[in-house]
Amino acid sequence: MIKAVFFDFYNTLVQFWPPLDEIQQASCLEFGLKVSKEGINRGYAVADVLFNRENESRPLALRPEAERMDFFARYEQLILENAGLPVTLSLARQIWQIAISVPKDFVAFDDTIPAMARLHQQGYRLGILSNLRRDMQPLCQRLGFAPYLDFCISSAEAGAEKPNPPIFLAALKRAGVDPHEAVHVGDQVRSDVAGARAVGIHPVLIDRGGWKSESDDCPRIATLAELEQLLATAPESLSSQRAGA
Repeated sequence: MIKAVFFDFYNTLVQFWPPLDEIQQASCLEFGLKVSKEGINRGYAVADVLFNRENESRPLALRPEAERMDFFARYEQLILENAGLPVTLSLARQIWQIAISVPKDFVAFDDTIPAMARLHQQGYRLGILSNLRRDMQPLCQRLGFAPYLDFCISSAEAGAEKPNPPIFLAALKRAGVDPHEAVHVGDQVRSDVAGARAVGIHPVLIDRGGWKSESDDCPRIATLAELEQLLATAPESLSSQRAGA
């Protein structure tokens, strides 16, 4: 029986506003370059795999500024390459500097609070596991998540980034459940799916944009609205390749 549901934060519960694809388009236009939103989103799907692997091995937030900038120049270059716009590393660096200068904030996806409210009402223990190295409590309060959450755990608090076990083990302890009684929902195959599975938690991949071509070996949902039905038929549904399969 599933008793607890853990969520990744970015790209699972929230997105940036203004949207990153619009910021990237505007930044590229500063150099006379045009790129589609679809291409940018495809590029992020590829580049974010690199981001999470780098962050796993050595948190980017803890690296010297020059080293972080070198990484994000390559990250930007990878985004644009996969968007069909190959650029030099030097130009990628300039585009990234413009993109990060745009003020932005987190906003919840439209399906986030309704899904959390329903799961909370059904008695599931809910938690957020995030690699963001910041105090999650005020952020969740501002976003309207707090009434439905039992806890938030950041990688700084756990002392390790996903997919490393400590953050998942801390969630199990806070929820007071065994691994087979918990589900973790996230958008990254390695950080979320592999990390959860490594400690015995059932993983669910959320693929909002339909860009995740890898990992067909766990349930996959396109929106959080699909999660309730998946849990209703657990644990059988959690061993299928895709939600509803």
